[in-house]
Amino acid sequence: MHRRILTVAMVTLALTGCSAGSLPSPTPTPTPAVTEAPVAVEELGAGSQTDSLDVDVDGPTDVAFRRITIAPGAGTGEHCHAGQLIAVVEQGALTHYAPVHPGGVRVYETGESIVEGADYIHQGVNEGDVDVVLLVTYLIEKGQPLAQTDLSLCEVDD
Repeated sequence: MHRRILTVAMVTLALTGCSAGSLPSPTPTPTPAVTEAPVAVEELGAGSQTDSLDVDVDGPTDVAFRRITIAPGAGTGEHCHAGQLIAVVEQGALTHYAPVHPGGVRVYETGESIVEGADYIHQGVNEGDVDVVLLVTYLIEKGQPLAQTDLSLCEVDD
């Protein structure tokens, strides 16, 4: 019985190793090892900022990176941050409602960067017909949520 299983196994190996009538070599040729560069960089996005940039977070800081996709017609909802975030619009156009913009609204297009400060209430909305994709870095006070949706905890600029 064992001899029969061994014969079937050897025939199976021989048949699967054959191609166009040639027999497999008795000793496999070693495949050279694939080496990778010691450092690999993947560009995720780049954006520009026309204003000067001053990033300030009180005390110890948590840092987080996210890719956020907002479907057409959807939005972030009103929120604030206990710190700052820097984002790049990788795709689409984000309509940003915030008291820091003249008239309270600004549209950020693909390739532009967004800097949101701490504590003011704002929201982003995709008013276009393609997904908005944002690459976001959060610099938030240690232990605080990345986005605060309890608006009573946000400082309101009057």
